[in-house]
Amino acid sequence: MTRTLTAAVHQEDDWYVARCLELDVASQGETLDEALGNLREAVEVYLDEVQNPTIETTPLVTSFQVGRAA
Repeated sequence: MTRTLTAAVHQEDDWYVARCLELDVASQGETLDEALGNLREAVEVYLDEVQNPTIETTPLVTSFQVGRAA
């Protein structure tokens, strides 16, 4: 069974950190593709090892504007 999950990715220094929004799983890599590949692998291991994992509903992800720069 194939399931589509959502990843949020941000950069910390020289690393990309990827986090699955439906599960409490994260990983990292030196490139965006590497971070996402490592996240995919980590999620697959998590789903294989955890009995009855709680998969949250995909959150609404959007953007908004503020009046000044942070």
